[in-house]
Amino acid sequence: MAMIALPRVSPGAADLRESEMSRYPTDHAGLEILPFDECLRLLASVPVGRVGFVADGEVVVLPVNHVVDGQDVIFRTAYGSKVAAAGEQDHAAFEADYYNEQTRTGWSVLVTGRAEVVDAEADIQRLSLSLSRLGVYPWVTAVRHPFWIRIRPTSVSGRQTPGTRWASEEPAGPGSAR
Repeated sequence: MAMIALPRVSPGAADLRESEMSRYPTDHAGLEILPFDECLRLLASVPVGRVGFVADGEVVVLPVNHVVDGQDVIFRTAYGSKVAAAGEQDHAAFEADYYNEQTRTGWSVLVTGRAEVVDAEADIQRLSLSLSRLGVYPWVTAVRHPFWIRIRPTSVSGRQTPGTRWASEEPAGPGSAR
């Protein structure tokens, strides 16, 4: 078995390097806790996330492409369980993340809140324009009358691996050049 020589490190140097790398406080697992604004920025940097809700007594988690509008997460869908859940203003969750296999770094953001159908025509036109400008299009195009769902957050939280840098001017993951 080959031995690997590790560089000598003076006591406390590792702690210093780790504290220099961390910009944010850490949780019990050592992940950095992201501030609210950074969570929203990261959510907006990826085109796909997962919406979670309860339908017919079962937990459902589905991928959707989305846009962040202020603090709200918005996506389009066909009529079905997502619309039914939103119509009842049910609790919903939305999660998006990114992981870089080469650097073993990543982040995850979770939004919880109430889902509601967006039905004001002015909002729908504004959102349609925003999505097309960003290059976000529905996966299923045969839907005659798409529904817009808004998740109004009651909680937004995020974590990232220690030392991760997702600078505002750099992409936070694939599809972030939106």
